[in-house]
Amino acid sequence: MTQLMGRPILEVPGELGARPVLADVLTGVRTALLGLAVVAVPVLGLWVVTPYADDGAAGAVRLAGALWLLGHGAPVLRGALDAPLTVTPLLLGLLAVGQLHRAGARAAARRRLRPRWSGPLAVWSGYCAVAVVVVAQCSGAGLFRARVLPDVLVVALVAAVATAVGARATGAPSPRSGPASWPASWTAPWRVLRRRALDGLPAWARLDGGAAAIRSAALAAGAGLVAAGAAVVAVAALLDAVTGGGHGTVALAQGPAAVAGLLLLSVALLPNAVLWGTAYALGPGFAAGAGTVVAPSGTVRGPVPDFPLFALLAEPGAGGWRQLVCLLPALAGVVPAVLIGRAAAGARYPGGADRTIRQREEPAPARPGAWRPAGTAVAVLAVALLTGAAAAVLGWLSGGALAGGRMAELGPVPWRTGLAAAGWIAAVAVPGALLTRARVAARTSATTAAAGADTGLDTDAVGLPRGGTVGVPATVGVPATVGVPGTIGVPGAVVAPGSGAIAGRARRGVLWLRARAYAVVLRLGRSADGAEAAAEDATGLEELD
Repeated sequence: MTQLMGRPILEVPGELGARPVLADVLTGVRTALLGLAVVAVPVLGLWVVTPYADDGAAGAVRLAGALWLLGHGAPVLRGALDAPLTVTPLLLGLLAVGQLHRAGARAAARRRLRPRWSGPLAVWSGYCAVAVVVVAQCSGAGLFRARVLPDVLVVALVAAVATAVGARATGAPSPRSGPASWPASWTAPWRVLRRRALDGLPAWARLDGGAAAIRSAALAAGAGLVAAGAAVVAVAALLDAVTGGGHGTVALAQGPAAVAGLLLLSVALLPNAVLWGTAYALGPGFAAGAGTVVAPSGTVRGPVPDFPLFALLAEPGAGGWRQLVCLLPALAGVVPAVLIGRAAAGARYPGGADRTIRQREEPAPARPGAWRPAGTAVAVLAVALLTGAAAAVLGWLSGGALAGGRMAELGPVPWRTGLAAAGWIAAVAVPGALLTRARVAARTSATTAAAGADTGLDTDAVGLPRGGTVGVPATVGVPATVGVPGTIGVPGAVVAPGSGAIAGRARRGVLWLRARAYAVVLRLGRSADGAEAAAEDATGLEELD
């Protein structure tokens, strides 16, 4: 009773100590309000410091709500003509998705005895409730107007996906439902299709441990392409600063509040600019208005709004030296080629296959088998397809419409960007992976041959395959690892053809005799130790008597 009364009561328990559903709903509300505050505080601050604002506090709040909806990808109408505004500030979107992912993971980890998805579902409900209020507030007449049904559906979809992924990522077990995972009724059809697809593959296309290697290589390829886009944006900003083009200086005459607003909006759209730079480096480029293209091969564009990011666009005309930027996607394919090549050679466990001494208490994991060249090429093509699909989706998310008419088309063309990304990765990574596979396999064979030479055993003479492992069998009392990579086994009746057969048989006999002698010594030592222990026990009993 004293222990129970001494516990601090921080919240009212629900089902046998589980977190109440209302608390998860409030968590979703808090998550939405936090994201809304990140947008509303700068907007209201700029409205306060603006000496002659065109609108009141209600207009500033409406602008903050419209920006919050745009961060989720929801379309907004602008002006009296209801011009579409669909460009998503990806920085705000990343913030919203990250918060929802974290809230969903925490709710799933605290579910205790409740159903698996009750906590994340409550978080999603609270988030959507705030979204409904924001859409209702922005649906009236004003400079920015929300579209009620599409905006609510888009926010609900984004919140559902982010929360579900966060709940799926947590590994907290549940006494009722076991480890966190998707419901079995959802995953059963996918498991059946996957099993049938794997069973239908030929032997050369079955990759041992290939899923992890393909995933890592695809992430590396995507990171390389994003880095290429960031380099393009950085170089363009540096050139604009050096040449002093004077773009985007009109806002300087409107006061510090206008400058601060443009800078904050540019920061929110910086991920979009990076993805546009990636499309530029890949070759297809992007559109800066209807009927325009900005690409390394040449730029065709008209007048653009006086905005800092638009000041980084290349001048109209032929590409010239700007075509050198296409080398960046080629560099992005090097790391995936190395990863797939090492995986194809079987070197997928760092420090696992090349260690020469291991503890008997910690056996080494089984080394996956090497892939065939055709399987290696298939793995690279899978990486290229995943990278291309991701590039197409991100290119679509980064674009949109800034207004009606000519500015209704902004950003990369998704299918062109995805096709170019897949082509660059495949063109660089296929030969690179095959070359890496051959080099790693040759290095492994040379290391194994050197280890065999150090032990005085000719692998060709004893009939073992080159690149294999040799040693003494553990069944005769010798440890399985004695400084030679792998396990040690003496073949009994395998004799290699050729002039080295007699010498190989003699060496095997010598090794067998040495192993038997070592086993006898170990047994005698154990017997002596047992006799000494028995004598000590007898002496101790006599003393007690």
